[in-house]
Amino acid sequence: MEAVRGPARPWPTEREPVYVWDVIVRVTHWVIVLSMALLAVTGIYIGNPFASGKFVMGWMKILHFYGAIAFSLAVVTRVVWMFAGPRRSGWRQFVPTSRRRRRGLLESLKFYLFMRPSPPDAIGHNPLAGLTYIGVFALYFVMILTGFALYSLSSYSYMHFWSFLLPVFGGAQWARWIHHGVMWALIAFAIHHVYSALLTTSVERNGTIDSIFSGYKFLRRDRKADDDED
Repeated sequence: MEAVRGPARPWPTEREPVYVWDVIVRVTHWVIVLSMALLAVTGIYIGNPFASGKFVMGWMKILHFYGAIAFSLAVVTRVVWMFAGPRRSGWRQFVPTSRRRRRGLLESLKFYLFMRPSPPDAIGHNPLAGLTYIGVFALYFVMILTGFALYSLSSYSYMHFWSFLLPVFGGAQWARWIHHGVMWALIAFAIHHVYSALLTTSVERNGTIDSIFSGYKFLRRDRKADDDED
């Protein structure tokens, strides 16, 4: 006998797909992710070679250099897009300029500390996550500048220009330590970032993870028109 099927489950009419992350945001995000992975692996090898072979160190340095170019271009493009792109990709997603987002800082912290069952409403980044990214981008630029400074030590091309940065970071050895330490800080952030995205996706059920691929979140119809409205 054919099983009796119940009524079809209705589409959740309280939610609707909303285009949040434009193509520039998504592309720069994934270029940063992939280049960071490449830079971490090659950078660890350069600092502590653990295999021998023909031109292994040479290949590692080449891959590290081109990964650094991709990373730097993606970071700079994303920063420019904060000012040239649409509102949901703009700098107000990071700096809490409105009363609503400033109030949301504490509520977001309570959510991450398991003192609140759900995060405050946010179309893009929640207020605390957005503010955190200011520090993350600062670390990105520290990595870029220390990397260029260290590359100038072995470069006889135009890249030697970056040697003026070495005294800024206290010399070559301090630049190496800073570069290495910030790498591990960014790896720790990446782990937390994935955890937070999974947590938010599970609690809000708004497709946060999927949105970085498609650009769309599934948000409540009764939300405010824009994150930054008071």
